Amino acid sequence: MANFSKSPVPRFSVDVYQNEFLPEGGREVNAIVTVASTGGGTSGGAPLRGSSASASAPGAAVVIMVDCSGSMDYPATKMRHARDATSAAIDTLRDGVEFAVVGGTHRAVETYPGGGRLAVADGRTRAEAKSALRRLTAGGGTAIGTWLTLADRLLAASSGDIRHGILLTDGRNEHESPEALRSALSAVTGRFTCDARGVGTDWEVKEVTGIASALLGTADIVADPAGLAADFTGMMENAMGKGVADVTLRLWTPVGVEIGFVKQVAPTVTDLTDRRTEAGPRAGDYPTGSWGDESRDYHICVWVPRANIGQEMLAARASLIVPAPGGGAPDVLSQGLIRAVWTDDMAASTSINPQVAHYTGQAELAHVIQQGLDARKLGDIDGATAKLGRAVQLAAVSGNADTAKLLSKVVDVVDAATGTVRLKAKVAEADEMTLETRSTKTVRVKK
Repeated sequence: MANFSKSPVPRFSVDVYQNEFLPEGGREVNAIVTVASTGGGTSGGAPLRGSSASASAPGAAVVIMVDCSGSMDYPATKMRHARDATSAAIDTLRDGVEFAVVGGTHRAVETYPGGGRLAVADGRTRAEAKSALRRLTAGGGTAIGTWLTLADRLLAASSGDIRHGILLTDGRNEHESPEALRSALSAVTGRFTCDARGVGTDWEVKEVTGIASALLGTADIVADPAGLAADFTGMMENAMGKGVADVTLRLWTPVGVEIGFVKQVAPTVTDLTDRRTEAGPRAGDYPTGSWGDESRDYHICVWVPRANIGQEMLAARASLIVPAPGGGAPDVLSQGLIRAVWTDDMAASTSINPQVAHYTGQAELAHVIQQGLDARKLGDIDGATAKLGRAVQLAAVSGNADTAKLLSKVVDVVDAATGTVRLKAKVAEADEMTLETRSTKTVRVKK
C-alpha cells in the first residue's frame, strides 16, 4: 500500500485482499480493493455555520428536486411532508454552499432562487427558500428527465467541486418516454451525483434505483411520507460531509491482461464495468463519485496470460486519482497492487480469500433477490421460491441481518441454512418495494 495524497485532508488508502496463487495455467485473479478516506470531514456530520465554514470545507452546490405532480395531493399530507422535508434539508446546508430548489411535474420549474442561478446558503437565503416552499403545490404530470436537465444547468454555474442533487418522486415517469429519460440521464451522468427517493408505493423501483446508480448516489424508499424530513436531513448531512469530488479508480494492466469486471461491493453492489473510460495505454478509469470520511470495497476480476509454475507477475495496479486543477496530470491519492503467482501447492492455489468469497456471495444475494421478485410478479411461484430461498440462505451465511429481515416479510422461512422457504400469500406492497430497493445493500466481511 502506498499513499500519495498531496493535501492534508482527506487522506486515501488502498488495501488489497486476494489469494494471489494460481495453479499451472490458471488465469482468473480476483481481489477485493478496500478504499478508505479519512480526515476529510464527517459524512453525516453537523452542518458548519459561521465564518469558518467556507474556510474549512470544499465548495459545494446542491439542487433539491421535489415532485409536485398531481399525485402528491393523495393523501393531502404528502405534499406538506415534502415541503417540511425540503425545509429540513435547507436547514442542514452549511454556510456558503450554493443551492436551489426545483419543483418537478411534466416540466421543471425553479422554485428558489430563480433566474437560472443558485443562492448562497446563509440565514437570509435559508429563510427565503423556506418561504418559497409555499409555492410548491401538487398538479401536473411526471417527467423526471426535465428535472435532471434543469438541475444540471443550475449546477453547471457553480464553481464548487462537490455538485449534488436530491430527487424525490412519488410516481412513475409517465409524461416522457423511457428513451427521453435515458437520454437526459446519459447527458448528466458524470456531471453531478444524486440521491433518489421514492415516497409511498406508486413509483417504479427500477426508475429510481437506475437514476441513483447512474449518478453514483443512494436510492431508498420512504413508504410513510412522515419519514421524509428525517431522511432528507440524513441525505443532506451526508452530502455536506463530502470532502473531495470526482474520485476515479484507475486500473492499469500489463500486456495480455484482460479486465473481467469491476464492481463496488460495499456499502452497496454497483457494477462499474461498463463505466470505463480509457486513460492511456492499458489504463482505464472507473468513476466513484464524491467522498467524505468513509470506506468502500471493490471487487476486481482480471484474466492473466497462462504461465508456468514459479512464475509471478503484476496482474493490475489500482490507483485512486482526482483531476488536477487546470487540467494537468491527475493527482494520485493512493494505490495498491494485484499480483499473480503460479504454484503447484494445491492447498494454496485452491484457497478462496475470505473477502472475495464474502462479496461474491453478497453480489449473488442482490442478484437472486431481483430475480425472485421478478419471478413473483410474473406468477412463477416455483422460480420465485427457489431464488428467494437462495437469498435467505446467502443472507444467513453472510450475516446480512437487515436483508434477512426484509426477506422474512416476503417469505416464510422454514430453514435458513438450506434456503427452504414458502412464499407468503399476501405481501404488503411497501415491504416488497423495500426489499427490491434495498437489495443491493451489503454488509462488510466479518473480521
